[in-house]
Amino acid sequence: MNLPNKITVSRILLIPIFLLIMLVPFHWGNMQLLGVSLPVTHFIGALIFILAATTDWIDGHLARKYNLVTNMGKFLDPLADKLLVSAALIVLVELNYAPSWIVIVIISREFAVTGLRLLLAGEGEVVAANMLGKIKTWTQIIAISSLLLHNIIFASFSFRFDLLSLWVSLIFTIWSGWDYFAKNSHIFKDSK
Repeated sequence: MNLPNKITVSRILLIPIFLLIMLVPFHWGNMQLLGVSLPVTHFIGALIFILAATTDWIDGHLARKYNLVTNMGKFLDPLADKLLVSAALIVLVELNYAPSWIVIVIISREFAVTGLRLLLAGEGEVVAANMLGKIKTWTQIIAISSLLLHNIIFASFSFRFDLLSLWVSLIFTIWSGWDYFAKNSHIFKDSK
């Protein structure tokens, strides 16, 4: 397994740590950050999430720079993104920070695209994420990070950047899913 794939696997391994910090009732109290009070566990969870999300850029950069792009990486990288984003979104629903219906739409799209990838793989096609899919992932990461951090940067302005960014990620999620199915619709026409 090459270095970019090891980094991708490390992203997957950070998910249980994120879940543990966010869901186990540690009583570490609250902290003040930019005039906003938030639980210490939410701050630590946000840092873990952001660290894990950042590895998405690092592994892709290394794979392209050193010509280490593999089919395993093309499969693992989007899977790691989906697992990380899905876990964080479900936590946000449990904490009542994200509407469940938005999370259901986002996760449903991820399952649908994963199913399409499996169909394509069965035909010998491995499709890497396109630019629209990467934008979708980063809008999700920004939305989740701002929700985990209780909108701290914009809270003093009474501007709900966290919810706005969640809506933007929903739009890109739907758009990129539609684009993915439109570009790969041949798999349904050619199926037996």
